[in-house]
Amino acid sequence: MTGERQRAVLVLTSPYDATADLVLRILADRRVPLVRADPGADLHQGAALTACYTGSGRRGTLTTASRTLDLDRVRSVWYRRPSNWQAPDGMAGQDAAFARSQAQWGVGGILGALPGAHYVNHPWRIRDAEHKPAQLDAALATGFAVPDTIVTSDPVHARRFCADQRGGAVYKPLWNSPYAKDSGAVQAWVAPVATDEITDAVSACPHLFQARVDKDFDVRLTAVGAELFAVRIDSPDLDWRRRQHLLTYTPIDVPPAVRRSVARYLERFQLVYGAFDFAVDQNGRWWFLECNSNGQWAFFPPPTTGAIATAIADQLEKGPVA
Repeated sequence: MTGERQRAVLVLTSPYDATADLVLRILADRRVPLVRADPGADLHQGAALTACYTGSGRRGTLTTASRTLDLDRVRSVWYRRPSNWQAPDGMAGQDAAFARSQAQWGVGGILGALPGAHYVNHPWRIRDAEHKPAQLDAALATGFAVPDTIVTSDPVHARRFCADQRGGAVYKPLWNSPYAKDSGAVQAWVAPVATDEITDAVSACPHLFQARVDKDFDVRLTAVGAELFAVRIDSPDLDWRRRQHLLTYTPIDVPPAVRRSVARYLERFQLVYGAFDFAVDQNGRWWFLECNSNGQWAFFPPPTTGAIATAIADQLEKGPVA
């Protein structure tokens, strides 16, 4: 085995991430060295991370329950779904907040700057690409068809925009912010909105309103490097995520123009992976809705899920491009 192939793949995710297991099994079958860690939690459960920066260079190690990893020998990093940064048990208040912050900027800084590693995706690129206004700007710049959209905290502008949409308008949250009532967690779904429903409460924070696409079906397109896996989603709901047990999935070809725009979009944000959502209208036009730079993909039928897992394993195994 060559020196390059002996370099390990570092997988950053929680221990309960069953999706990651699909890829790790493929890498294990290929005998690719692996280290799995959940830095937000593991460093308070026996793991240790050290990085030294001196005149002679940089060196560092990550020690887990099973092995010690030389941080200069990391082939690829898969930033999947690690836990939130945690404080040690028994620590609370400002001390806990301080510890979490130091972990984020210290541990996160070390693991985000591994020399020569191939990131899928880099956590800082994920963060940059998560903002919906940035997504919409990038989508327009890379040639996607984008529904007319407004982000505003001005109720007058919001009412005027929605009144101008001949096919109706929808409201979308800008982020999946946690929200709970007495009955438990509440999910904000994409929903139709009428002009007379927009109150002065809009001024409390920015809101996103968008022209409603008269869709025939939805598409989730999963991009892994240059490989694209598109699935048609037939749903009775405006927001297909709402009742996933009612969905029908069918593989679908990607139009050449969409392929080109996907490649340009990924390049713009320096992403290897992206989960794109489209609404396809009666004329077959693909309308860009959003791209989740760390989106889920294991809910597809097994052939598609298996193909995506293999493509991610390929990316992690090959490591950085020379």
